[in-house]
Amino acid sequence: MTSDHAFEVFYDGDCPLCMREIRMLKRLDRARRIRFTNIAEPSFDPAFVGQTWSALMERIHGRLPDGTMVEGVEVFRRLYAAVGFERLVRLTRLPGISALLELAYRLFARNRLRLTGRCDASCQPRRLDESMLH
Repeated sequence: MTSDHAFEVFYDGDCPLCMREIRMLKRLDRARRIRFTNIAEPSFDPAFVGQTWSALMERIHGRLPDGTMVEGVEVFRRLYAAVGFERLVRLTRLPGISALLELAYRLFARNRLRLTGRCDASCQPRRLDESMLH
């Protein structure tokens, strides 16, 4: 990763909801601080980032210039900070708001394929369980 990017995001280019967000972020990223990597591209190799395909599909992942991987809500914080929404990002770190965002993202991530009509026979509806609250 070159140092001209503040953050790299690994996104599912086959996910309609994900693509909506990515298109918006690309428009907002006028300074080209974000590197967008589509994990749905046939040429993408998850080993390149030291992850498995299933791990990348379960939660959104990103990488800092030093190679540190982040995932989940923190990826969105880094993306929005990179396009100039630092104030909004600071609000998302407040304890109550942060916990709510984490829970909402876990619910979305666990049901993303079903919600976007991309479930196959292996997809099972997930219920809220104790593990999602921690």
